[in-house]
Amino acid sequence: MYDCIIVGAGPAGATAAYHLSKAGHAVLLLDAAQLPRYKPCGGGVSPQVAQWFDFDFSPAISVKVRRVRYTLNLADPVEAELPAESALWMVRRDLFDHFIVQQAQRQGTSLWDGTKAKGIENQGDHWQVHTPRGPVQGRFLIAADGARGSMAKWLGFTNRRYRLAAALEAEPRLTVPEEPVVHFDLGLLKQGYVWNFPKADGYSIGGGVFRSGSQRQQDLRRPVADYAAEFAVNAKAVQHFGHPIYIWDGPQPLHTHRAVLAGEAACVVDPFTAEGIRPSIFSGLKAAAAIDQALGGDQQALARYTDVINTEWGEEMRWARRIARLVYQAPGLAYKAGVKRPSSTLTMVKVFCGDVRYADVAHRAVKRLSGGVLG
Repeated sequence: MYDCIIVGAGPAGATAAYHLSKAGHAVLLLDAAQLPRYKPCGGGVSPQVAQWFDFDFSPAISVKVRRVRYTLNLADPVEAELPAESALWMVRRDLFDHFIVQQAQRQGTSLWDGTKAKGIENQGDHWQVHTPRGPVQGRFLIAADGARGSMAKWLGFTNRRYRLAAALEAEPRLTVPEEPVVHFDLGLLKQGYVWNFPKADGYSIGGGVFRSGSQRQQDLRRPVADYAAEFAVNAKAVQHFGHPIYIWDGPQPLHTHRAVLAGEAACVVDPFTAEGIRPSIFSGLKAAAAIDQALGGDQQALARYTDVINTEWGEEMRWARRIARLVYQAPGLAYKAGVKRPSSTLTMVKVFCGDVRYADVAHRAVKRLSGGVLG
């Protein structure tokens, strides 16, 4: 009998496992894949996450980036330099996720990778999870098995609130410049953007559509190929990975009987930037705290987890969603009135690093942009 079974060893599940094990609880972490496993992802991580752990992430960081370059339809470039303390982390998800899992194992987490959860049963005072290794019991469950996982459905979350977005990525292994640069382009994709995130040994080049329904009206392959060509990358010679994204779309229940949702299973992805790693880690941190309190006898702990995510994260995402609607509806205006302002990049980096809230900057941004968009 484990104190908690966590299904999904991504950032949310691994974070929850680390903190619960560190608190002295018996934790089983399940993942269908053999770790380390490939995960298509731009791999941009906020340095804020270091504040939520007591170990050094350096071995899991591919490069730290201080230069950002923007274009509008591949033209009118703008560059910005970031302070050293705000340098963006670029990671490869197979190494990054596994690194957190390994820290959890050092705290006592039991890992069953290559082990897919086949079903669950409510046993009243605990859950039983069916696996190819046989059934296993846990007093509490954390469902962190991602956007396409089955746990949310099995737990009865049949009407989660989210906006379905789509992304397509390629990861060519090439020599990168000595000073790595993060690249973004507005305009090539409707209702989204394309990007190039450097790693020590190559790039993650991709595009995402982050407004619901828009991905059905356009093919992501052509814009991504056009953008890749800007970096002398032949997109046809590189394998592509497409995946859905569950973007936050408002407050919702994230707990049920002795179980919570975390990570993308909880639809915590940022509706403006499509950032998923930091919010997933945040949800894993808060889920661990809630389960720890519940194991101590606090019967309201899981309900407070829902409240915490809906307020501390959800309120921020309400403003992010407003900004996303304005920017992606009129990228040309957004580029001129927002991106090209010298302070804009530093402001967004501060939001990304948790030093400034979306709500603190949204009023100015909405006022500046809505004059041209909303009339």
